[in-house]
Order: sequence, then structure tokens, then C-alpha cells
Amino acid sequence: MKLKICGMKYPENILEVGALLPDYMGFIFWEKSARYFNGTIPELIGTIKKVGVFVNQTQEEILEKVVKYNLQAIQLHGNESVEFLLELKTKLNKKIELIKVFSADNDFDFEITKPFESVCDYFLFDTKGKLPGGNGTTFDWTILKKYKSDKPFFLSGGIGINELKAIEEISKTNLPIYGIDVNSKFEIEPGLKNKNLFSNFKRKFDVANF
Repeated sequence: MKLKICGMKYPENILEVGALLPDYMGFIFWEKSARYFNGTIPELIGTIKKVGVFVNQTQEEILEKVVKYNLQAIQLHGNESVEFLLELKTKLNKKIELIKVFSADNDFDFEITKPFESVCDYFLFDTKGKLPGGNGTTFDWTILKKYKSDKPFFLSGGIGINELKAIEEISKTNLPIYGIDVNSKFEIEPGLKNKNLFSNFKRKFDVANF
């Protein structure tokens, strides 16, 4: 199971967290976010995939950030359509992983994910809240029993050390969970991660039976 840490903002902190070798590191390019990133990404270890997070932004802006920051993945957190993803894929001149986010609650209809299966690499299920991500709360993971697709997905939304046992339990199901996405539960302030807290989580995550 992969580990993604999102909402990175400060170069020194990026290097500290990067030294702990998460599989993915996310940078938010949505200006309304408290974790908005517009700085310089320091040199990271090559195994870490850099993810650009966008919310209803233009293809031109997304493509510009892909080139500027040498992104390996794009995470779309808005109301982007299947057609938008198809057009974006044709404009990319290299293989970029596409992650489509869906905000989930007890009334979420998994049927809306089906048209996206052929145009993205992964889904990401996050807690439905006031903001498109970073709300710090988990949703009821039992609703994932309704997910009948083989499309692998990231599990997100208020995940911290206290959720490790629940992650271990859900990993025993037949759900195609590809990775875990963490953010706010490891923050000192928006965009600044607690290196020691994340290190403790990462150590336990790595030895867990996922």
C-alpha cells in the first residue's frame, strides 16, 4: 500500500518529510487553499512522485505547473468532467498519473465514478466537507462496501496515527485500495508538517500487515 502526504509548502519541511520516503508528495496549486504552493520544490529523492493538486483550473494552468515542477501526477479535486480529463491526457507529452477525487458521505453514489474509470489511473475518496480537502475528518469507510469497481483508489480524509488499526482492517477486504493520503492530522500549521509525528506514523505503516 502506498503512502501519500499532501499539502506541502515549506522547502526545509519538504526535505525533512522527503527524507522519510513517502511514495507521493502533494503540492496544492489552488490559490484559495491555506496550503497553496507557489515556491520552489527542492530536489527530492527520485522514488517520490510529485503530485499537483488542482480545483476546477484550466488545462493551460495545469500543464504549466506540470512542466515547471516536473510533476509525475495530477490530482483533480473539483468538478472536472470526463471530457476534461480526456483532453488533458491528449495534451500531456509524457506519462502522468491522473487521480480523480470524489468527496464521499453516507449518501454518495458510486455510480458517478464509472465514466471516469477509463480516463484516470486512480480515484481518491475524501471526506465531503466545506473545503475540497484538508478538512481533518474521516468519512464512514463502511460505505466503500458499495464500491464494485476494480479501479484502484487512495483513501483520504482525516487519517492519522489513530486510524492505523482501521486501515489494517480495511486492507483485509477485497477493496482495491492503492494507497493512503494524509495531510492535516500531521500539521503544526497549514502546510507545515510535524516531521516526528509523520516519522512515527511511517514507521508503523511500513511494518503493518497491509
